[in-house]
Amino acid sequence: MTLQQILYAITIEECGSMNKASEKLFISQPTLTSSMRELEKEVGIRIFLRTHKGITPTPEGMEFLEDIKAFYQHYGMVREKYAGEGNYKRKFGVSTQHYSFAVKAFVEMAKHYDMNRYDFALRETETKKVITDVGSLKSEIGILYTSSLNQKVLTKTMTEHEVVFHPLINCKACVYLWGEHPLAKYESIGIKDLMPYPCMSFEQNEEEYFFAEEILSENTYPQTVKVNDRATMLNLMKGLNGYTLCSGIISNKLNGDGYVVIPFKEDEKNKNNIMTIGYLTKKNSILSKIGTLYIEKVKEYLNGINAEILWED
Repeated sequence: MTLQQILYAITIEECGSMNKASEKLFISQPTLTSSMRELEKEVGIRIFLRTHKGITPTPEGMEFLEDIKAFYQHYGMVREKYAGEGNYKRKFGVSTQHYSFAVKAFVEMAKHYDMNRYDFALRETETKKVITDVGSLKSEIGILYTSSLNQKVLTKTMTEHEVVFHPLINCKACVYLWGEHPLAKYESIGIKDLMPYPCMSFEQNEEEYFFAEEILSENTYPQTVKVNDRATMLNLMKGLNGYTLCSGIISNKLNGDGYVVIPFKEDEKNKNNIMTIGYLTKKNSILSKIGTLYIEKVKEYLNGINAEILWED
C-alpha cells in the first residue's frame, strides 16, 4: 500500500466519482481504476461499489477509509513540520453546533496562518453530524454540549464513532432574545413568562430531543419555529419576538449588539440544567498545531465571559 494509493482512495470518497477524482488528481481514469483494483487486492476487501449513480464505499470500505484518513492526517502533520514550503495544502476543519464563540475563535486562529497555504473549513451543523464529522476525520475538532438529559445518548454515539469529549466549561441555561423584546428588561425569565412567544430552535435530522442544541428541549412549547442557521434565527427573534434557550455565551461582534442574554428562572418542573460545553477529537489522535491553537483561542474567549452564566460547583 502506497501513500499515493491512500490519497487516491480518500479523493474518490470525497468526489463520489471516479471521473471527478481523476480530474482532481490530474491522472487518467483507467490509471485510477487500476490503482484501486491493486489496492483492493492487497488489503483483501472491496473498498468501493461502482454503480450508475457513482462510487459508494462498502461497509468494510468505510472502516478502511477511516483508518487511512487517520494515517494520512498524521502524515500531513509530519510533512507540514519537515517538508518546508512545497505546494501541499494542509487541511483543517471544525464542526460545531451553532456557537458564535466557536466562529470567533476560528477567526482568531486563522489570522495566524497564510490562507493561501491552508484549506480551512468551519461547519455549523447538526449535533449528530458534529460527532460523525470528527469520527470520520472530516473535521479535526467538534464543539458541542452535554447535559444530564442528553449525556447518555451522546456518549453512546461518540463511542460508536470513536470520538472523545473534552469538557471546557459548565453553564447555566439562559434566555436569548432581541433587545426590544417585552421581556428584555427582566432580571430573570421563567417558562410561564415565555409561553406567549415563539421558541426558536435549530433543526435536527434526528427526531429525538436528545440531539437538540437547546437546553430544556424536552419541554412542550405552544409556539415553535425551526431554523437551520444563526442569521435566520436572529432575524426571526427580532421580527417575531422569539427567543431561544442557550448557554448564554454569545459573541456580540458576530451576532450584533441588539440582543440580550437573561438568566433562566427555574421552577419545580423546569430546573436550570447544567450545560457542559466541550470539544471532540478522534480517539487516540493528537491535535495538530492548528488544532491546538484553535482550542487555545476557544479557551481564551470562554475565560473572558460573564461569570453570571457559569455554574460553579
